[in-house]
Amino acid sequence: METLDYIFSPASPARPFPLFQAPHLTALGIILVLNLFLVWWGRTHPENRPLIRTLLAGMIALNIIAWHLWHLTYGLWIIQYMLPLHLCGIMQWASFFLLTTRNPRIYEFVYFLGLGGATQALLTPDSGNLGFPHFRALETMISHGSIVTAALYFTFVEGYRPTWDSVKHVIVGTQLYAIAVFCLNFLLGSNYMFLARKPDVPSLIDALGPWPLYIIPLELIAFATVFLLYLPWAIKERQQVRAVRVGG
Repeated sequence: METLDYIFSPASPARPFPLFQAPHLTALGIILVLNLFLVWWGRTHPENRPLIRTLLAGMIALNIIAWHLWHLTYGLWIIQYMLPLHLCGIMQWASFFLLTTRNPRIYEFVYFLGLGGATQALLTPDSGNLGFPHFRALETMISHGSIVTAALYFTFVEGYRPTWDSVKHVIVGTQLYAIAVFCLNFLLGSNYMFLARKPDVPSLIDALGPWPLYIIPLELIAFATVFLLYLPWAIKERQQVRAVRVGG
């Protein structure tokens, strides 16, 4: 039986995340079932949508608070690491504000950047070499799973849709955000969004060349992800236009 010391201590013995093994697949399965249930619940009981949004927002808020409290408890909270400036960090906050404000402009970023980035993070989680049932592993799955859930819920229940204009908003907004984070990294000596150097742990970035050259393929991957996520809606929009023309 696992001890509380292993579950919470940052000094616990290394236990690599069990990628695509039973605990990982179980966590992915729970997230999938939760998303399917919320879509069904929200679509069949529209009067409960405010409750669903409140529950999701509360879960995100509690997870953020727990993350910061854990670092404070063990003396690990430093400004160079704990600001929510990594892509998924800012998207977790964006998901919270989307759920509480229902702002369509926030939805654009959560759909393209949150859904794209968090899905990748769920498939290849980075929990600091601490696997289940450690707090780091659980927090990683909850934080990224909640972003995916917010994006899918607003798309398939609340009826929000990405558009070509939203693609442009997200691309321009992301470039401006990256410039701001790059400057902040210079001032703080941090490495948010990995714009100052490669991650300290092995990652896909290692195959993209030295700094700063790897930033270019990272940009291209981000652009490709945005266009891929927009593709189904672009096809649907074109089909609707053709149907109108034929009907006219």
